[in-house]
Amino acid sequence: MGRAGTGSRGAAGAAQAGPLLLLLMLARPPPAAGDNGDRDVRLVSEQYSQTPQKLSFYSWYGSVRLFRFQVPPDTVLLRWLLRVDAGRGSPCAHLETTVYFRYGAPPVINPLDTSFAPNTSVHPPFLLKMLQANSSIHIHHPAPGDWFLAAHLPPSSQKIEVQGFTSTCVYVFQPDMLVTRLVEVSVLEPDVPLQQTIFTSPSYLKVFVPKYTRELHLELQGCVSNSSQDCPVRLLVGFTSLPRNLQKMLTCADVVGACHLRLPSPPWNQWLQVTAQNMAEARLQVVFSVVVTFSSACRPWMLNTTPAPWNCLNHSCPHPAAILSSLASHALDRSSAPPRSPFCFVSLPVIREDMDVLSVRFRLVDRAWVPIWADLPSVLRLHLNTGMDSGGSLTITLQANQSVIPNNTSVLGCLNAAAPFLSFNTSFTCTTAFFQGYPLSLSASSRKADLVIPFPETDSWYLSLQLVCPQSPGECEQALVPVETTLSVVPCLNDCRPYGQCLLLRRHGYLYAGCSCKAGWRGWSCTDNSTAQTAAQQRVATLLLTLSNLVFLVPIAVSLRRAFLVEASAYAYTMFFSTPGEAVLCILSYDTLQYCDFLSSGVSIWVTILCMARLKPALKYVLILLGTLVLAMSLHLDRLGAWNMMGPCLFAIAVMVTMWVYRCGRRRHCYPPSWQRWVFYLLPGISLATVGLSIYTFLMTDDNYYYTHSIWHILLAGSVVFLLPPREQHTEPWACWQRLPCHYQICQNRREELYTVT
Repeated sequence: MGRAGTGSRGAAGAAQAGPLLLLLMLARPPPAAGDNGDRDVRLVSEQYSQTPQKLSFYSWYGSVRLFRFQVPPDTVLLRWLLRVDAGRGSPCAHLETTVYFRYGAPPVINPLDTSFAPNTSVHPPFLLKMLQANSSIHIHHPAPGDWFLAAHLPPSSQKIEVQGFTSTCVYVFQPDMLVTRLVEVSVLEPDVPLQQTIFTSPSYLKVFVPKYTRELHLELQGCVSNSSQDCPVRLLVGFTSLPRNLQKMLTCADVVGACHLRLPSPPWNQWLQVTAQNMAEARLQVVFSVVVTFSSACRPWMLNTTPAPWNCLNHSCPHPAAILSSLASHALDRSSAPPRSPFCFVSLPVIREDMDVLSVRFRLVDRAWVPIWADLPSVLRLHLNTGMDSGGSLTITLQANQSVIPNNTSVLGCLNAAAPFLSFNTSFTCTTAFFQGYPLSLSASSRKADLVIPFPETDSWYLSLQLVCPQSPGECEQALVPVETTLSVVPCLNDCRPYGQCLLLRRHGYLYAGCSCKAGWRGWSCTDNSTAQTAAQQRVATLLLTLSNLVFLVPIAVSLRRAFLVEASAYAYTMFFSTPGEAVLCILSYDTLQYCDFLSSGVSIWVTILCMARLKPALKYVLILLGTLVLAMSLHLDRLGAWNMMGPCLFAIAVMVTMWVYRCGRRRHCYPPSWQRWVFYLLPGISLATVGLSIYTFLMTDDNYYYTHSIWHILLAGSVVFLLPPREQHTEPWACWQRLPCHYQICQNRREELYTVT
């Protein structure tokens, strides 16, 4: 399990990367001018920009603003220009903005310092904390391909703010990418010395690494210089990629003898950049030759893809013991085991099956079990180079039956990008030339291994497996272990269940997924229960919000007694719908409940004020219908906006005041005429409504939501009881029930006979 850390503040935020920062600082930027003072014609500059995005306070990955840039090949300098524009006006102070950088996939971040799910491997991100409005960062020799930037404001507060009552500041983030790339690069041919002469400008070279290359050997020959040092040349091999960087640096000034560099398992089918720099203090000319060789070319032993008797395509795999018996009698016995030479690994063909968006399954062509030998590693290639798989999570599961793993033996595995790890017999570091892999292991005591990699880099991934016997190597010579593999890419681990929801996010045409947690659960996969609510707390919160709605039985009864049927229906609707916050126990989805709760509250206030206005029935019902439709539309646009609900209510109050003033002028005295009505009904009702509105607007937070929202229900229902006008003068109590008779009546049928007069 890994945790994403946080870097230091200011310009030192990049120090999180350790040796990477040293490489960024030591590498000299490509000069804009050549040795003779003219511009270096080998270099061209380009600038890329994207639409700025509004920043949000961090609460989950959906509040992060993601940017995706394409770095062209042969780029020697990448410069990010970062700018944050705050809203105009004095109330908007500049806030700290955190920016993350990553190559090949979106950054995996953890600003809240939560725990990840078990068996999840995460490396600390490379980040920069911006305390000023403008900042920049330089990356020398960046890897070509997709680069991602993610930015957000500090973690959000727990206060639930109603829009319209407080000033809102808008922070806009704008990144620009400036690249300096080569238009002329010397190509290194294998086993062919290439002479170079450097003065002040570096020498840029590149070499293509073919497939199945096991080791790359780079050597400097015939270095001649007028400097006091033997060979003041520094070589930079490879690219810079964030957050991890394994770029190789070779300084030949202090090397006695041949200056060479060996790279085991270099990236296959890719160009490798080599930069030679003059390290002499004085501007002295240095002449040398560079030779690159590919030693011990690796040939794969292709496993026979003829369907075996233990074919598992129909998911009806036999017992592992039966598989071993079948292996012993068919093409996978020791007589047909992979030879040691000239092969260096066993290649098993893998089928990529696209299931859905960010949902991919990998399976073997003719079997579900991978045969593992001790002679050579078995390698499975996972094609994740489409550019659209990096937004999910790569899951690896290895499982073997206890009876098929001999004692004192282990099955070791490594998951690497760009090239497989093949040196199980010498070490188990899972490190290739430019990538630190992810280790896995199986043994008689641990028969299952899981690995989860959020946002895997865009590349070809390789899973290498080999049987090792550290105590008695002789026991492995006759051993053969079948291992069941489950390889897939999923949007979210376990769909964030049961305490979250997996949501697909989009930035232009790029899709990625994130977990939105509830009930106090946090973390990348909603597995961190440090602040989670227990089942009892969830039930109490749900009951508190639900039972607090029962206070609406009182205004419902009062409305029915006074023959206000429409008002009683609105209060019944309000009583039924309650929003139990982000709890697990909900009769409907949280979004539906929240919308119905806001709508019912607004309609209840609307019909109550119109009822107090004492309008004619036809006009009253028309206004009730129109107001309900307007409230439904406005809440759909923005349910948290204050004026979306306050606007119709203020209009209803204006109608009520107009009618009261009209009656005052017509009757020549104040309306309502009774002082008891003002003191014992109107003033208490207005006070309860004011207190409830203040709590709803200024005191509600995520932590006290269950209490403040329940108090809001009680105060709203209480204010309705006091504010409802008395029944009409000629209306009997419970008159609505008298209109629904439940006894027999004698009906008189009156017929009008028509006669035709002729």
